[in-house]
Amino acid sequence: MQNNQQVLGTEPIGKLLVKYSLPAIIGMMVNGLYNVVDRIFIGNMPGVGPLAITGLGVTMPIMTIMLAFGMLIGVGTATNISIRLGQGKRDEAEKLLGNAVTLALIVGLTIMVTGLMFGDQILQLFGASPDSLVYAKAYINVVLLGTVFNLIAFIFNSTIRGDGNPKLSATIMVVGCGLNIILDALFIFVFNMGIRGAAFATIIAQCVTAIWGLTYYTKGNSNLKLRKKNLKLDKALVITIAAIGSAPFAMQLAASCVQVISNNALRTHGGDLAIGAMATINSIITMVGMPIIGISQGAQPIIGFNYGCEKFDRAEKTLKLATIAATLGLTIGWVVVQFFPEPIVSMFNRDANLVAISVDGIRKYLSMMPLIGMSMIGANYIQSIGNAKKAMFLSLLRQVLLLVPMMLILPKFLGLNGVWFAQPVADVISCIVTFLVVRKEVLSHRDKTDEAESVA
Repeated sequence: MQNNQQVLGTEPIGKLLVKYSLPAIIGMMVNGLYNVVDRIFIGNMPGVGPLAITGLGVTMPIMTIMLAFGMLIGVGTATNISIRLGQGKRDEAEKLLGNAVTLALIVGLTIMVTGLMFGDQILQLFGASPDSLVYAKAYINVVLLGTVFNLIAFIFNSTIRGDGNPKLSATIMVVGCGLNIILDALFIFVFNMGIRGAAFATIIAQCVTAIWGLTYYTKGNSNLKLRKKNLKLDKALVITIAAIGSAPFAMQLAASCVQVISNNALRTHGGDLAIGAMATINSIITMVGMPIIGISQGAQPIIGFNYGCEKFDRAEKTLKLATIAATLGLTIGWVVVQFFPEPIVSMFNRDANLVAISVDGIRKYLSMMPLIGMSMIGANYIQSIGNAKKAMFLSLLRQVLLLVPMMLILPKFLGLNGVWFAQPVADVISCIVTFLVVRKEVLSHRDKTDEAESVA
């Protein structure tokens, strides 16, 4: 397994990026499918109107908060493990893995208890109306029971790739998603469990993926091992995990805040159906955006390892290829969304009014989608080389510093269109700023390389 780590510094970058990104893309697509499949099944349940989709839209900020903590621990751990392995510090990498599991248990239980105790107040704050609250509660109260498994599954999915086994990571996620789809159909249409059935299907699938990952690190042919002694929290390692994971954590937490602001703005200017439309739009964004996150995650261990070995040219080449791939993928998604939105939207609900609002919204909301690649890959590059402060800034830039003010200001002048146009405005500005920050960082690495060569 050690050879799997060493090839990160020797194999051609293009080959490595495909090797690590493809499984990561599959993994992220599968991860995204958990919620998307639930929405498709729920939207097509007999006798259920568009308010069920609105109810799911109200729960999205909570789901995003769960993902935020998964990324805080998972990405922070995986990045640090890659850097430590690049430095030859295997024991410290194993300690990071053990600490990640303990953090997942603590954070998962905290989220579950808080969510169950204050569910009504939280959902109302997040935009639930009396009509949609019943659907939102039925779904999220079940999902919260599986929070610990949700976090552990995400963490292992991230670290198994960094451990040198990206294929297994993807396999585990594909099996989990397949199980979720089967159980969705069984619980909803055979056992008539409704929206709660979709939630139970989700948490059972996540339990299976979490246990599979645990088995890999305890009994499988892994490079790193999960050892009982490493479960005890080490303050220095926790800080290190949080420092690196804080950027994607902040990005997802900000996304949750944006969803709350968006839900309330949509409810004010478009009613419950507008929230349902945004839920549908976010499902489509998930399917378009998850491959880009997969490319980003696939590039992470390559960049981190080579940066740790001071092979800055290889890290830079990974950045370039990943950005090109992400931009190309987003451009293809943009074409599909702009020219064929109605068939895609209709998969989630066939209510004529909801489909009409969703089609109009998605064309405007994703009008600058190809530019997102630079923002996402650039921020990931800064994160992967361990520059936590700059990565935090770039992550907050698009989703907080720009998008939140746009969400608050534009609807006052443009009504519902203000909500739809807030995202593309933020995308343009963040793309430009990220490019300038990354360019400066890359040039500084080139200067270091030139100085080293001149000394030699």
